[in-house]
Amino acid sequence: MCLSIPSKVVKIDKENNMATVDTMGVQRDASLDLMGEDEVQIGDFVLLHIGFIMNKIDEEDALLSLETYRDIIEAMDEEDRQRAILEGDNCPSGGA
Repeated sequence: MCLSIPSKVVKIDKENNMATVDTMGVQRDASLDLMGEDEVQIGDFVLLHIGFIMNKIDEEDALLSLETYRDIIEAMDEEDRQRAILEGDNCPSGGA
């Protein structure tokens, strides 16, 4: 199963059409190629898939989802916890 964890945009590089997002304390770069120009702003919550920002989501919904993800992660052992956060947007295409 492939889950997108809401991520907060903390930096935008318009020259390279990239954003830096924070996913539960882990920062990574993500492409804005699938979004319209100026559609994403610093502070927005977004969902990623294989390194691309796919869409913006409402902040309230993002915060509720993050609370649920924290509960799930707390129930995992440390190795699974790190893998879930660090590899969260690297789902194989076509997977369920």
